[in-house]
Amino acid sequence: MSSSTAETEKEIQKIIDEVINVQLALHGGSASLTAFEDGVAWVKFHGACASCMSSSDTLEVVVKEAILQKLPEVKDVQLDMTVSEDLLDMARKILSGGLSREEK
Repeated sequence: MSSSTAETEKEIQKIIDEVINVQLALHGGSASLTAFEDGVAWVKFHGACASCMSSSDTLEVVVKEAILQKLPEVKDVQLDMTVSEDLLDMARKILSGGLSREEK
């Protein structure tokens, strides 16, 4: 990763932390940068925002606008819809009966 890419990632995350997450926290959610590749910032929603039916609108109106206005090197912002390995592991354990009531 080049130093300019690393610097851009830091700037994107700073905008997410200082501008976007302030707004998303009002709705019980947050966001984070998961990748920056070929001019595209990949953002993941957390908390209430992760399952919100308006997440694509939030991405367009709140997230893209905030990032694209401040960082011309970012050409697009996309929503990262991947599922974490921790969540997948927990689901596997639940389905196999491997989690106790206390762990759930």
